[in-house]
Amino acid sequence: MANLWHDLKHSLRSLFKNPGFTIAAVAALALGIGTNTAIFTVVNTVLLKPLTYPDADRIVQFLLTSPDGKGAGASPTKFNNWRQQTSVFQDVTAYDFGGPGFNLTGDHPEQVHGIHVSEAYFRLLGAPVMMGRTFTPQEDSPNGGKVVVISYGLWQRKFGGNPKVLGSALSLGNEPYTIVGVLGQSFVADPEADIWLPFQIDPNSTNQGHFFLGAARLKPGVTLTRANAQLNVAADQFRRQYPGGFLGPEEGFAVEPLRDSIVSDVRSSLFILLGAVSLVLLIACANVASLLLVRASGRKREFAIRVSMGATRGRIVRQLLTESVLLALTGGVLGLILGYLGVRGLLALSPGDIPRTGENGASVGIDWRVLAFTVGVSLLTGVLFGLFPAIGASRPDLNSTLKESSNRSGTGFRQGKVRSLLVVTEVSLAIVLLIGAALLIRTFVALRNVDPGFNAHNVLTMEMSLTGDRFQKTIGVAQLVKTGRERINAVPGVEASASACCLPLEGGFGLPFDVVGRPVGKDPHTGDAGWMNTSPGYFDVFKIPILRGRDFKDSDVAGAPGVVLINDAMAKKFWPKENPVGQQIVIGKGVGPQFDEPARQIIGVVGAIRDGGLNRDPRPLMIVPQAQVPDGITALNASIGPVVWLVRTHTDPHQFMTSVPEQLRQASGGFPVARVRSMEEVVIHSTARQDFNMLLLSIFGGSALILAAIGIYGLMAYSVQQRTQEMGIRMALGADRGRIRNLVVWQGMRLAIVGTIVGIGAAFALTRFIASFLFGVKPYDPTVFVAVPVMLCVVALFAVWLPATRASKLDPMESLRVE
Repeated sequence: MANLWHDLKHSLRSLFKNPGFTIAAVAALALGIGTNTAIFTVVNTVLLKPLTYPDADRIVQFLLTSPDGKGAGASPTKFNNWRQQTSVFQDVTAYDFGGPGFNLTGDHPEQVHGIHVSEAYFRLLGAPVMMGRTFTPQEDSPNGGKVVVISYGLWQRKFGGNPKVLGSALSLGNEPYTIVGVLGQSFVADPEADIWLPFQIDPNSTNQGHFFLGAARLKPGVTLTRANAQLNVAADQFRRQYPGGFLGPEEGFAVEPLRDSIVSDVRSSLFILLGAVSLVLLIACANVASLLLVRASGRKREFAIRVSMGATRGRIVRQLLTESVLLALTGGVLGLILGYLGVRGLLALSPGDIPRTGENGASVGIDWRVLAFTVGVSLLTGVLFGLFPAIGASRPDLNSTLKESSNRSGTGFRQGKVRSLLVVTEVSLAIVLLIGAALLIRTFVALRNVDPGFNAHNVLTMEMSLTGDRFQKTIGVAQLVKTGRERINAVPGVEASASACCLPLEGGFGLPFDVVGRPVGKDPHTGDAGWMNTSPGYFDVFKIPILRGRDFKDSDVAGAPGVVLINDAMAKKFWPKENPVGQQIVIGKGVGPQFDEPARQIIGVVGAIRDGGLNRDPRPLMIVPQAQVPDGITALNASIGPVVWLVRTHTDPHQFMTSVPEQLRQASGGFPVARVRSMEEVVIHSTARQDFNMLLLSIFGGSALILAAIGIYGLMAYSVQQRTQEMGIRMALGADRGRIRNLVVWQGMRLAIVGTIVGIGAAFALTRFIASFLFGVKPYDPTVFVAVPVMLCVVALFAVWLPATRASKLDPMESLRVE
């Protein structure tokens, strides 16, 4: 301990005597450690922290498997099957994806988050009940009554924390619901909600629509493997019970931990970003190691004297490692501060859909894992960048070193093999990051150049939840849409208006269909396609062309012959050599009684839009008139999603964000609207995650490029300084200034070229990990793999040109006198 204290004091004195070196090293380390801390803080919150629910490691989510992969989703019929697997599961529960929101009506109408849940939901997640109770099994059965559980936040905001709120009525869509419970403040729901309603799933349902999620808790002693084996048996039983194609021969059931399902969409992105910042840290370490090598070269005389006085090699190594670890810990403290600030900026730049981060990143913070990570990274980097210089400095040549003057006790370029290796490493790591960033930049450009199939300019969108008995039937929705469009179209400056079940680029529904008169093969249906409903005016709002046939008319209502439009992608896939207009299709046959309807006639073909996202090809799509939707689907739509209002304006749509919602409020009897956005904002948000990844990787790649350039410049500047006499001799023997400059340039560029070649090889191996994030560009894009190395070599040339020019301007006489 005495020696350690002595080493610490000596290290502090030594570092304070060289403030330039200390500041440069600490700054590089703080940048590297800070970026790693920021990314790891998000990784810790999203991927590592256990869920806050009791026995969270035993909570699983049900999945549907197929040869194409697996996905979360449940139908009432499948959920009832899972509920019967009582030997491996308990507290099997159903809950919405997110729900349409609920309209709190009355004096101050507002739309709040709400979801439908089965009565086991609160037991499964261990929801604390502050007042009252949760749902009973009777309330969760069909026609079980209109009851509701509210959150602590809504209780405080809407009722002022009134303890007599139990039994009172809450107006949802102008209909009274009885409040039976208030949950505790600590409960965090996923998806977030302020209101919970009973799902009331019919135990005898044959509905095969997948419109909610299912979860359960593994019974004590039951493993995930055993549960999945049981579900394989259940899937076979389900196929025998429902032989109409409800579950294909290669499809099945499975479960996975709930946390894995929640974070599945962002896991790959976070690991890629963590790998990117790790490369930045390695480059920073290489820079600091190079600085330490230079510093150790200047102290060789000191080390030789200490060895001659009896210091062992281990003693010198320990002293130098103490200095490097002290530097790293100082950089780690600053890095922790930068990481805390950086994670705030990271979440501010993020698209806002990172799971488990809470509203505005409220749940993301520094905990013991982040502290342990920062300390561990600091110690590791301290040893990593300090080891090579320490080992090299601990083996001085006493005879030659003690004979040299202090100004000449260094090493020349040929003796700096380790420093050269560090520079090559920096360049190669920078190439990897820059190629990854360039691929994402090309993806960004490609997405901006994609034709979405619709015109988003001057279009205003908003959502309205249609809860209540009035909108359980199509006639109620059709009347609202008719009245609402009339009021909107009367607003000065409005060009066209419409309503629909969903927005382009934000996904939608899918249903099977059969072509009347066309035999089917092994599959029970002709095919599957996307499905949506719209009012007249939809194609005018988005300026989507009618390629064949006609658009919907106001006369396409209930009681009129059933009609349907299909998009160009569907026409090409299922009618490649004939005109589909005039043919008939049956939609949703066998999915459930809610979907049963007679055949519809195809009246037109419209242009295909990228409804699943700009990075996805248009899928086959069926569009039916809103006024002809079966009542069962209308009731289902009201429970799982809002109706979307669309308005095309002559000027900036933001100018209508007050007038149009007011007209809709009056038309609906006081219902509020939510998520008022321009369609251009929707388009931008659809690529927000790709843009976020591109921005961060570009920042990391730019940092790597700067650090690599600094490393090359530092090495060449030091080499020129150490070779001053050699340069003087060369010029005295007849070498001109151009030859001296070219000599230094070639020596530096040789390192850059070697690093570039190594980096290209590494990038070929690593870019496959970001292939799923690319669009419009291949992982081995030749443009990127040529442009990035050329750019880095240009930067490297600039970095070596400065010390090379300085070398060419040396005075030969002065150079020969240097000691």
